[in-house]
Amino acid sequence: MTYSNAGSLADVAPIQRPMPIQDLPAQERQVEIAQTPQAISPNIKHEYSEIKRQILKHHLLDKQVGYYARRISINLVLLALSVTILITVDNLWVQLGNALLMAFAYVQISFLAHNSGHRQVGRTAKQDELITLLHMGLLVGLSPSWWVDKHNDHHGHPNVEDMDPDIDFPILAFTPEQAYSKRGISRFIINRQAFFYPFLIMFIAYSMRIQSVMKLFGKIGAPVRHPFREGAVMLVNWIVYVGGLILCLGVWPALVFALIHHAAIGLYIASVFAANHKGMPIMEKEHELTFLRLQVLTARNVRSHPMTDFLYGGLNYQIEHHLFPTMPQNMLPKAQELVKAFCAERAIPYYETGFIQSQKEVLMYLHGVSKLARQQSRVARVGVSG
Repeated sequence: MTYSNAGSLADVAPIQRPMPIQDLPAQERQVEIAQTPQAISPNIKHEYSEIKRQILKHHLLDKQVGYYARRISINLVLLALSVTILITVDNLWVQLGNALLMAFAYVQISFLAHNSGHRQVGRTAKQDELITLLHMGLLVGLSPSWWVDKHNDHHGHPNVEDMDPDIDFPILAFTPEQAYSKRGISRFIINRQAFFYPFLIMFIAYSMRIQSVMKLFGKIGAPVRHPFREGAVMLVNWIVYVGGLILCLGVWPALVFALIHHAAIGLYIASVFAANHKGMPIMEKEHELTFLRLQVLTARNVRSHPMTDFLYGGLNYQIEHHLFPTMPQNMLPKAQELVKAFCAERAIPYYETGFIQSQKEVLMYLHGVSKLARQQSRVARVGVSG
């Protein structure tokens, strides 16, 4: 996408990419994603300081301990309700529905851990670390270090090639180059990834568990500072989860419960996190966008509604969250008013859409990448045969 009206993006050198759906007049069109010029004006450099002064003036970064105490209480009630149903109800169909309730509780707890990982919840960094450990490690069974490290990399380089781990998957492609590099079964799936996507995301929860274990044993990323502590709480979660399901349901019903539970987690998480960035511009590693413009141009907001705000854990305010990761969730609506006005004054593209449209854009973007990959395959075959 060429954001030629964004001030710092004039005289750009385009590269070919699938087009975000909001600018797509026809499915077959390709897009130019801008590379910034070498020089960035001083006014643009100071944009973030200007908007942050407005945020501070309205006290939007102040701690909201009472708000988060209520959120934690709601999450614990949801989880307790699911566990109570698991223990007391002897009906398989009810338990299969309960698997969905438990998935909802797990994701809501994960949203809280996401916020504490950003130092939003507690009064001190140590309090936030403890909250993250208990929520992400003990209640959900994932490595807090894996999540925080990976997520911080994403925040520092959203939608930047070779820098953002959230656009680096073995069986999904977000640029034609990623698609061209795949072989075998991965290439087969990527050529049809919009079709396979709803099925693939059902396995996200398993992938997160595997990566957590790999992180704990030093196989990916930086070493964990407290591996025994993280390992202990994760092990407790797994023992209670597996043992509790088998004791309450029996082996085979427990397996079905776990499959539904994990699939629902994947669907829920992907519906939130994919909508935040997938289908928005992907930048080259050497881009020269300022922090503010990178965060705004690569993010998509999902239109606010009380139910949307709750279901998304506030992540539908993705632009504001990326600009101010430590901002408490309940302050994001006010921040949006300031950020939208700020971007409008400076002709910085600010994109927001509805829930259904955001999901459509993700699928259409994936389809666009697949189409380019299939075209490249046909060209290669013609070249060989010729």
